[in-house]
Amino acid sequence: MSQSLTSLPPYAGPVEKAWYVIFRVICAFVFLFLIAPILIIIPLSFNAVPYFTFTSEMLAFDPAGYSTRWYEMFLTDDRWMNSVKNSIIVAFFATLLATFLGTLAALGLSRSHMPARTFFMSVLISPMIVPLIITAAGIYFFYATVGLTDSLLGIILAHTALGTPFVVITVTATLIGFDQSLTRASAMLGASPSTTFFKVIMPLILPGVISGALFAFVTSFDEVVVVLFIALNPEEYTIPRQMWSGIREQISPAILAVATCLIGLSIALMTVIELLRRRSERLRGMTPQ
Repeated sequence: MSQSLTSLPPYAGPVEKAWYVIFRVICAFVFLFLIAPILIIIPLSFNAVPYFTFTSEMLAFDPAGYSTRWYEMFLTDDRWMNSVKNSIIVAFFATLLATFLGTLAALGLSRSHMPARTFFMSVLISPMIVPLIITAAGIYFFYATVGLTDSLLGIILAHTALGTPFVVITVTATLIGFDQSLTRASAMLGASPSTTFFKVIMPLILPGVISGALFAFVTSFDEVVVVLFIALNPEEYTIPRQMWSGIREQISPAILAVATCLIGLSIALMTVIELLRRRSERLRGMTPQ
């Protein structure tokens, strides 16, 4: 505690020092409150019995109270494996489309002479603002008229619309610090627009593009509301949809094992995003090397 207080200015009084400590204690309690569900789910996924509670053996740290049987069930069950395959397929293609469309939109919106730039930006990020249940209902009624319900293609297109705003925002934020004189210099040296994009612009905005793609991937991989509306056939279920079905129809601790795997995946992706953010700042000279 004494080491943390040394970061305060030397003229800080007793009130400032007390608030410094109290504020950090409050933040610690808020953080603990937010991660408490995760801290409970992970050990429960290793429960040896089919209950969603801590047994006496688990509380006593008896090895007999722990088992990987639910992970084995997850990896050997055809329904779970089919949902994993569907989630990967949907997230992969939705991420590709969202990254392509979002990057193009961000490049256009980053130009100062773009007409109605605020309007187009509002339209592109509207899927993040409009309640998801309204978006899902609208997608369902539209898909019902064009025959895209109950198909992986329909889910991919829906998740593309949900993931594109994340790409637009991250790439636009990266382009804010982009030096437009580099593109003019490239043109003066005889480079074509395509060469300028791939040799000058893309290397500098690549961390933002990848970050947006990862956000789009996570959005697609974890989305369940839209899939509830348009995935009516169990063969089209994604992992979140299969978890929802499992909770309603047949409660099994295998859901906790799946949730633990998703938590690990989310942590890994967030770590990559943070590393890319720091690299982007270094490339733009915002932080020291």
